[in-house]
Amino acid sequence: MRKFIMTFLMVSFVAITPAVSESLSEKEIKKLALEAILENPQIVMDAVNLLRERDEANKESLKKQSYLDNKELLSSDPNAPTYGNPNADITIVEFFDYNCGYCKRAMTAMQEVLKNDKNLRVVYREFPILSEGSIYASRAALASRAQNKYKIFHEELMSAQQLNASSVMQIAKRIGLDVKKLQKDMNDPDVFEHIQTSRDLADALQFTGTPSFVIGDKLIGGYIPQETIMEIIESLRS
Repeated sequence: MRKFIMTFLMVSFVAITPAVSESLSEKEIKKLALEAILENPQIVMDAVNLLRERDEANKESLKKQSYLDNKELLSSDPNAPTYGNPNADITIVEFFDYNCGYCKRAMTAMQEVLKNDKNLRVVYREFPILSEGSIYASRAALASRAQNKYKIFHEELMSAQQLNASSVMQIAKRIGLDVKKLQKDMNDPDVFEHIQTSRDLADALQFTGTPSFVIGDKLIGGYIPQETIMEIIESLRS
């Protein structure tokens, strides 16, 4: 980092004072940069902060472009479960893991938002990253679409504690799913395709954890409470 900052300061010095720098050697420029640092150590912190700001700006730019590149897939993937108003003015895409405590809290917040706003649509992106139990739960949830029970199964799984193969099937049986059919449908290619697409999208959008959201064109990594979701929606409509 120190070497990188020194190089950055040297380049900055050359850029700011081109006429002077043309008559100086690299060694002399390096000496002037070092003298400037010793005279004013705050220069180092300013350089670090500037580099961080540039890095963050580059990351945001890449994330924005990734969103634009994948906008249609995010909002209109036919292999992703949806809920809410199909003609909504705002679509919320949620990446989640059934064994994620913050995802469970997010579901409660989302339920309240949807109850109070009938002009929203939610796209569910199964993104199991925490355990083998998470992957099993996601496969089972996606397979339940064949029995038209995704929403209730999703909510029951989210309301449960830590999930594994046994507890997932107990919940499936309790809500009236045909367990044998469910286990067979868990191997449907569409199930694996959905999970892989979720991983690819999360990677493109630099989502590294759950929950993560795309609300309109806003990319948010991490849990957000009901009030914040509503504020974001309001700002988008404004």
